[in-house]
Amino acid sequence: MAEWRECSLESVCSRLSSGKGISAKLISESGGYPVYGGNGIRGYTDTSNFKGECAIVGRQGAYCGNVRYFRGEAYMTEHAVVVCANEDNCTRYLAYLLATMNLGRLSAQSAQPGLSVKTLGKQEIRMPDKKVQLKCAELLGSLDEKISHNEEVNKNLLHQTRVIFKHWFTDNPNLDTMKQATLADLCLVVTKGTTPTTLGKTFASEGINFIKAESILDNHAIDKEKFAFIDSETNDLLKRSIISSGDIVFTIAGTLGRFALIDDSVLPANTNQAVAIIRANQSKVTPEYLYSFFLGNWHNDYYTKRIQQAVQANLSLGTIKSLPIPILSDKAMSEYLGIIKPIIAMTKANELEITRLRAIRDALLPQLMSGTLDVSNLDL
Repeated sequence: MAEWRECSLESVCSRLSSGKGISAKLISESGGYPVYGGNGIRGYTDTSNFKGECAIVGRQGAYCGNVRYFRGEAYMTEHAVVVCANEDNCTRYLAYLLATMNLGRLSAQSAQPGLSVKTLGKQEIRMPDKKVQLKCAELLGSLDEKISHNEEVNKNLLHQTRVIFKHWFTDNPNLDTMKQATLADLCLVVTKGTTPTTLGKTFASEGINFIKAESILDNHAIDKEKFAFIDSETNDLLKRSIISSGDIVFTIAGTLGRFALIDDSVLPANTNQAVAIIRANQSKVTPEYLYSFFLGNWHNDYYTKRIQQAVQANLSLGTIKSLPIPILSDKAMSEYLGIIKPIIAMTKANELEITRLRAIRDALLPQLMSGTLDVSNLDL
């Protein structure tokens, strides 16, 4: 069993300090180096102030205490604390350790949370010898690297889908001659949910998955960690918004326009009034056919022009239903689906593997950081 020692965070660091401010004028969508704040990449710039590997800890705002591992060259802003291990310790191990420490609790109690670098440095931690640190970091890092690889593959698959869609529809010289139907004509269901509390029901600690707008990510995946839960009785009361495999969920209030294709891994599930449920009539079109129109941003201009401004922007179900969809001939439809369905299936398979790998990593993380799981004799 490896020996562990208690020490302060600053005693194992070669650097523990925040970055420097940068003018917004110098940040753009292009540039040689990413600009990191407390919540990840803010954009890109042509200068850098860091090169190497570090843990980045968010200092302020909603993501105060957020931790990520970075390796490369970048510009670190004043909202990011840069943590580098000294030569006797492993920086990636420190990043994993810091991620388990709920650093947001150290934030000053004010309107704008802030994390003091001095306070962070004084935190007491338990550290094994460097050999064990390296093994833990390698084990967890291999999972994170596979997750990142799958995410990059999915970005590429999404790009491919958009290029294919553009060829078949947006840039098709015969587009104007195609038969069109509204989304309502092609669907069995276009509806939205209800918040259980409006029916006098409370959320549960477990049970039926309840998908909120924040559960639907920009990359069209579903974040299961952001689910709420309802019991079976409440689910039966909200029968109209019970979600099925093959449904497209689309955010229509708050952060508009996020969408995802539902598979069996998130079922059983329900949703609220901020999320529309779009269910294809498969005697007319497949879910993948309709989904490809969202992936191809076909809906974007149409819906943007019809946003209703209230306390928060929203889209009505009537607007969602009225979206015109071009319909391919039977022969062209078969060819098109033969191209896009395997791509969408591969994307969904990668999403499932990402979820599985994250679950494994999150289960291992506290055990490795506490020494409950001994890797000292593990041959990696």
